[in-house]
Amino acid sequence: MNLRRDVFQALADPTRRAILLMLTYQSMTAGAIAANFDTARPTVSRHIKILTECELLQPEQQGREIYYHINAVKIKEVADFIEPFRKLWDDRFNKLEEVMKNYQKQQNI
Repeated sequence: MNLRRDVFQALADPTRRAILLMLTYQSMTAGAIAANFDTARPTVSRHIKILTECELLQPEQQGREIYYHINAVKIKEVADFIEPFRKLWDDRFNKLEEVMKNYQKQQNI
């Protein structure tokens, strides 16, 4: 059975987000990634597996080592999906800021 994971569930976990942030700077092996956490290596390996299943990470065999790196195409797909929501909330917060400034001006009169 091929289990398909939801990208947003994967991103909801702070450890997985931390792994993604680490890998924005350089590719790393599972052991190097695990060395940055105070959890058991199998736990970190599970996080890496989930990120790989969601195609947020790509494994690359280099000799005997497997290096993981960010899948920029998939990250861009996620960012493109989120962008309209970010814009919507930016617009709403900007409107709220205008309302608050007008309210403060009225209070100072």
